[in-house]
Amino acid sequence: MLMYNNSLKEFAKELRRRMTDAEIRLWARLRLHRLKGYRFQRQRIIGNYIVDFYCPSAKLVIELDGGQHYSEEKQSADSRRDDYLKGKGLSVLRFSDTDALTNTDAVVEEILRRVEQNPL
Repeated sequence: MLMYNNSLKEFAKELRRRMTDAEIRLWARLRLHRLKGYRFQRQRIIGNYIVDFYCPSAKLVIELDGGQHYSEEKQSADSRRDDYLKGKGLSVLRFSDTDALTNTDAVVEEILRRVEQNPL
């Protein structure tokens, strides 16, 4: 069982209420077991982090990165975050918001490929 910081619950709820356009588009393809029956959660708290999407059965985290993720400082923070998640036995897939919006089918195909590699 993954531990989580209970104090982040309200913030995670707020993030679910105000998803980005890229998150909305990808969530439409992942929600309600639409991706070959796999279950995904959005804005899931893991430790002290809130991940964009999480597939428990494949232990897969999916992150959508907007422009703010391309600064050196943010890339360093993302790397520390990814290392923490990997240390918990999770895989992390990152896509740009642009890819999620304009190349949604390819993003979904890559997610499906990774989920089918690691099903429980």
